[in-house]
Order: sequence, then C-alpha cells, then structure tokens
Amino acid sequence: MKFMSLYFYRCCIVVSFLLAVTQCAKAQTDADALMIPKNYFCAAAVYTHGSWDHYWEGTFKRDNPNLGTVSTNVYSLGGNYGLSNRINLLFMVPYVTTNASAGTLRGEKSFQDLTVSVKWMAVKEEIGRGLFSVHAIASGTLPLANYEADYLPLSVGLHSKNVALRALLNYQTGRFFVAGSGQYIRKDNITIDRNSYYTTEMHYTNEVQLPNATNFMFSSGYRSLKFNAEATFTKITSTSGFDIRKNDMPFPSNRMNTTAVGLILKYSLQSVSGLEFTAGGNYVLDGRNVGQTRSGYAGVYYVFSTKKEK
Repeated sequence: MKFMSLYFYRCCIVVSFLLAVTQCAKAQTDADALMIPKNYFCAAAVYTHGSWDHYWEGTFKRDNPNLGTVSTNVYSLGGNYGLSNRINLLFMVPYVTTNASAGTLRGEKSFQDLTVSVKWMAVKEEIGRGLFSVHAIASGTLPLANYEADYLPLSVGLHSKNVALRALLNYQTGRFFVAGSGQYIRKDNITIDRNSYYTTEMHYTNEVQLPNATNFMFSSGYRSLKFNAEATFTKITSTSGFDIRKNDMPFPSNRMNTTAVGLILKYSLQSVSGLEFTAGGNYVLDGRNVGQTRSGYAGVYYVFSTKKEK
C-alpha cells in the first residue's frame, strides 16, 4: 500500500522522505484508483531508504562538506480497510531515522506522524472501451512523538497537524491506465524551542507559520491481477515561504518545491492468496530548498477478509 501521508510536505530531507513514502507501495492507497472491497483489510509493511549529497539553496544547487551525504530510513506499518466497495479507510505509522555522513550533527530517531485517510470512489463509468473513475480523498496527520522539528535537515518531520484534500481521475482500458490527481495540503502552525527567529524579518515568538502546499501527480502503466508496473511524475509546490539564506541552516517555513519521477512495481504471489510484494524508487529532478534525493523501497502486503465465510 502506498500511504500518502502527507504525502508528501517537508524541507530538504523531510520533503525527500515524504516523496519516498507517498510514492512507495502503490496498491490500494490514498493516491491511486484501486479500492479494497467491503470487509477486506490490507496490512502493509514498507522499508524506504533515501539519500542526497546535493541540495538547492533557493534555486542554487550545491553540496555541503559539513553534511556529506544525508540519508533517511523509514520503517512504515499501515493498513487499508474496505468500509464499502466505494469507501476505504487507510492509516500509516512511520518510524524514521536520519543521518549525516560528515560534520558534527547527529541524526534523529523517532516515530513521526500518524496519517489517516478516507478514500471515496464517487464515479465509476464505462466510457468507450475503458473504465473511468473519479475519487475524492481526505487525509489528516497527527504527530506521534515529541521529536524536534527545528532541526533541519536531520529532523524526522515538522511536528505539524495537517489536513489534505485530493481529487483523482483514472482511465483504464484493458490492462493499461493513465491517472492524474491534485491535492491541497493545509498545515497547522508549530512551536519551536526558541523565543525568536529570523526569516525575512525578525519574529519575537516561538510560533512558526508553515507554508501550505499543492501536490500534483501523473501516472501511467500496466495493471493485472498478477503484476503491476507504473511510472509517476510528482510536483509539490509551497504556496508561500522563503529561501534558505546563503550558508545557513534550513528552517521549517522555507519554501519547498520538488519535481520528481518514480517507478513502482508490484507482484501478487499466486501460490498464497492475498500476498503481494512491491518495490520501486524515486529521483528528484529539480527543487527549491530541498535535497536531490535518490530513494528506493520494498514492501510486503497481505489482503484478507475480516468477515467469516458462512
């Protein structure tokens, strides 16, 4: 399962981490057109590794010998339950570790944010030789631990409560499909462990207003009962924020833009009904105040009925 968590939403390593999570394990998730039938549950375990050694300071691409290579490991558990054939309830819990190969900054280890989503298939119609569907997805995130948000690029998250709305269109003919979605993410303010900070002006408060964001995804590929292959293109754009200043640390309210491509593969084991394996990767093509991340992931899923057969 892929868990949007969020999405996709963070600066530098955080945005890169979310790209990995939001595009990994693409099976019956909050960003695809696949649905779990009524009374069925899909349990998921996914491991993701991402790293970068170059990043964009504003629009200027550079490296930083004081950081070396920044890497992230994400261990996610989640599930998807079919409330009905047209409504699914999804959740995700990630445990995140970060590390820098150079310098004196130490990585962070913590549970990150619980993400819960409701996916509704509002339209399902035959058009021409194919099937057209429209989905509406509402998501929310809630921090699970008291991790430090003001510690970029090694923070595991931004400790913000978020809500997001996504619209998804999908058209499938035979075993081939094309899909597109648009999402708006509303982020709550956070508090940090200092009484003042400077962005483009001085702020005498410990409260930070995070920029909201949009997330557009386009995908196309092949779907069958046994094997899925999908290529993705994702663009995340902040609606406000400021650039990282020259040779300065990133800050939670930086403008964070990312353009990335990805590949998703899924195989269903025929000898064990309901058992699925998924793998893939993502690469950031362009960005603003984010790391140029390369990431890969692998996951295992098990779909089963929660209702006893009569």
